[in-house]
Amino acid sequence: MKNKIIIGTSSCLMGSPVRHDGSHKRDRFLTDVLSEYFDFQPFCPETSIGLGIPRPAIRLVKQNDAIRLVESGNIENDYTDSMKQVSASYSSGLNQLSGYILKSKSPSCGMERVSLYNAKGHAEKKGIGLFAYELIKANPHLPVEEEGRLHDARIRENFIERVFAYHRWREMIINDYSVNGLMNFHKQHKFILLAHNESIYRKVGKLVAQANSENLDSTAGAYIDSFTEAMKHFATRKRHVNVLQHCMGYIKQQLDSDDKSELLGLFEKYVRGEVPLIVPITLLKHHFRKNPDEYILEQLYMNPYPEELMLRNHV
Repeated sequence: MKNKIIIGTSSCLMGSPVRHDGSHKRDRFLTDVLSEYFDFQPFCPETSIGLGIPRPAIRLVKQNDAIRLVESGNIENDYTDSMKQVSASYSSGLNQLSGYILKSKSPSCGMERVSLYNAKGHAEKKGIGLFAYELIKANPHLPVEEEGRLHDARIRENFIERVFAYHRWREMIINDYSVNGLMNFHKQHKFILLAHNESIYRKVGKLVAQANSENLDSTAGAYIDSFTEAMKHFATRKRHVNVLQHCMGYIKQQLDSDDKSELLGLFEKYVRGEVPLIVPITLLKHHFRKNPDEYILEQLYMNPYPEELMLRNHV
């Protein structure tokens, strides 16, 4: 890619030795694969509040219904306020980012199932890192995920699709913020939305139809709220087949009976989990190359991100 998409990440995932014991947690999917498409901006909230390397480990503890971030061996060393202040300040200035990948299980960066200790020293996996909390609160539309969860093919594909979609939204806001720009964005993403959540797809279609120069700001705000919500829903096999059938409808007059049977057979195999999504998508692309359709060409459903990532080979 000429211009890589900028996303944030925990510094240790890039190989920086910033962990409490002076180690790192380099993730090769980020550094060796995603770095071809993403320009990573690393950040370590723990070193940013002045903690040294090496340093004592820290943990989340629950004290009198409040969550505190303290030194593991000495709860008198409390970093809660400084972590909240630095995290809030950093998180409020991320307009250039199109996504964020956090370090899992971290008391600062973990976005779920972080160890939360009670007064007796017993831990439950129900905490959220203080930095992760501030990041998500300040950037509700920003796609955020943990590196550990990205090993799941469905979560990985969903996250990358969300990042590319949000990047396109940001580009529209910067370069073509207008009623026409909003309508074009929606037109390109209609089948993507349909694959994720049909009710929101119908809702935002009505919303865009009512857009004008006077209500553009409120309409765009409501649109991205709903778009973000829809994209968090996983696109199921049945919903994908619904979209594939919609696409096929645009060339059904150009297909002979054998072509139709082959496509419908692949759709059924995909629903049953016998082939990955890339198989029916590839055959549909073949037919659209032979029978181009302007409306389908405007859609990003069959090309939501670079094919080289091979994400649809595994879902």
